Amino acid sequence: MSNAPGVAAKDRRTEKTPEQVKKAWTMYDWANSVYSLVITTAIFPIFFNALTSDRNEAGEIINDTVIFWGRELINTQLYSYVLGASFLFVIIASPLLSGMADVTGRKLQLMKIFCYSGALGCISLYFFNPAYLEWSMAALFLANIGFWGSLGFYNAFLPEIAPPEEHDHLSAKGFAMGYVGSVLLLLVCLGLIIGIGSFMTPWAFVLVAVWWIGWSQPTFRTLPYNPHDKKITRDLFGRGFKELRQVARDMSGRKDLIRFLWAFFVLSMALQTIMLMASSFGIKEVNLNDNELIIAIIAVQLLSIPGAFFMSWVSGKIGNIKTLMGCVVVWAGVCLYTYSLVNDVTGFYVAAGIIGFMMGGTQSLNRSSYSKMLPKTDDHASYFSFYEVLEKGGLIIGMFSWGYIEGFTGSMRSSLLALIAFFAISLVFLQLIPKPNPSPSI
Repeated sequence: MSNAPGVAAKDRRTEKTPEQVKKAWTMYDWANSVYSLVITTAIFPIFFNALTSDRNEAGEIINDTVIFWGRELINTQLYSYVLGASFLFVIIASPLLSGMADVTGRKLQLMKIFCYSGALGCISLYFFNPAYLEWSMAALFLANIGFWGSLGFYNAFLPEIAPPEEHDHLSAKGFAMGYVGSVLLLLVCLGLIIGIGSFMTPWAFVLVAVWWIGWSQPTFRTLPYNPHDKKITRDLFGRGFKELRQVARDMSGRKDLIRFLWAFFVLSMALQTIMLMASSFGIKEVNLNDNELIIAIIAVQLLSIPGAFFMSWVSGKIGNIKTLMGCVVVWAGVCLYTYSLVNDVTGFYVAAGIIGFMMGGTQSLNRSSYSKMLPKTDDHASYFSFYEVLEKGGLIIGMFSWGYIEGFTGSMRSSLLALIAFFAISLVFLQLIPKPNPSPSI
């Protein structure tokens, strides 16, 4: 049975054309990106810092420590640790589940499970209470597992629904839709909070869950459901492990793929940490008020849209790897600029603008570059499980490094130095990718 991506035949389950399937795939970016903006970037970090910090009449933080399981931690240190722990869970579960998904053809079902679990975590954040911090942070833990766990299966559909020459543009389109959708819901949430009152803030977390579940339905109804008629067997776990071992053996002879994944691993230590901790940095190191921070966040999201398509265009001219190398240099530069010069609102806005423009393009190129480098296979979930494991592994190292350095020095600014080192190491790995590459578009 043919598994050629981008074939003209209609999907057997939904009777949809290839273009309709591609559009439905991008809708999941529209659906789930509200989590990364509202929960991990905008409203929840402000909400969390406000409830776990004491300020004086001038608005300056005078106490930002919390007690968690009997241990005193800085609130943002705890925040980074909880997110890091959720990534560790995904690392452990993702490879096995991906192997099982390839054996049984059940990528879509597992994607649904993570999606609905993440939405449940968002709803649970409605009950966030610093007096019960352990239970409250468990809701964030579950929500983050759902978001990141679903992405591995979602990304694995990309090489199945489009030919390699379309991956850069389709990946960029997905990220762009996510940025637009997330900004729309953020504006709705801000309208409720500003127009009615701050007591509406927990309802923003419920709205994220409703949006996430509701807009994911076109994706779930349209993406291929077990297209190769794979059957569930008794030795499901054993076959899942065998699937992963076979993929690992297949990858071992590909120096270009291995070195790209090492570069991606180290890059994730820095890139994802910046996006998760930028809001907290603005609050604590620059002393941004809520309105100033929200303006910066919206600007970041809007600039990410042209950034994603611009990087897709550049990669078509000079190739993905060279484009990614340029991105890494810019990222290291913005970290150095932030460490040295960002002390006020204007400086933070400049850094945020650069981050916004680079964010969409870098993320999109990482996904599409890996997708284009894969061999012809039916086992895309297993291949993308390695991608997801390295991304989450990088995130764990990045988040715990950030939290440890902040706890040791008392300043989030010092944590930026580690990120600069990560970017430099990633650049070395990108330079070591063999040339010419198997794919001329890479």
